[in-house]
Amino acid sequence: MPDLPSGEHVELLTAAVAIEADAQRALLAGRDAAHAFLAAAGLYRRSYLVAPPGSAGRLVGMMKAAILSGDDDAARAAAADVGALQPAADTPTSAYAAALAALVLGDDAEAGAHVATIRAGGAAFGRACDAIVALAAGDAARYAEAVRAIVADFEGREAHLTGVAIADTAVMFERLAAARGVAAAPASALLP
Repeated sequence: MPDLPSGEHVELLTAAVAIEADAQRALLAGRDAAHAFLAAAGLYRRSYLVAPPGSAGRLVGMMKAAILSGDDDAARAAAADVGALQPAADTPTSAYAAALAALVLGDDAEAGAHVATIRAGGAAFGRACDAIVALAAGDAARYAEAVRAIVADFEGREAHLTGVAIADTAVMFERLAAARGVAAAPASALLP
């Protein structure tokens, strides 16, 4: 990729968030959102490539959007990108991206290896860790408890990253859980 102006990463990130918001609205309305989620994943990736070091949130965005697209090949490609693009999973955000990638690739031990680092990021990261640990263990009861806690957190928020009131992290984990046969199907106005 050619060198881009230093502000390009912000423009790409802004575009990714806007397209992801469109995808989330479509998902909540019961419409096909796959193409928009894939477009958002691509923009998050492009933004990461030109962003300053420490911009792993873009990799989390890429992973989440790829998983939400429902396209297993795209999710595996994004997971491979996380491994290739990220030099180290040494922050809560970078470890979260690595754990999601590992879950997609079926490497449960690798996903679990990132839990302590992720958990250091605070309560929301801790709830995600609980879901990661439960999915890696195939523990349906523990996963159901974890995803319900994630939904409750989103229900208590006044603002959402994209401006759309959706528990997208829970939807993402539900997609991963469905592939493992442990989906919990929590009910909420913030879920499709």
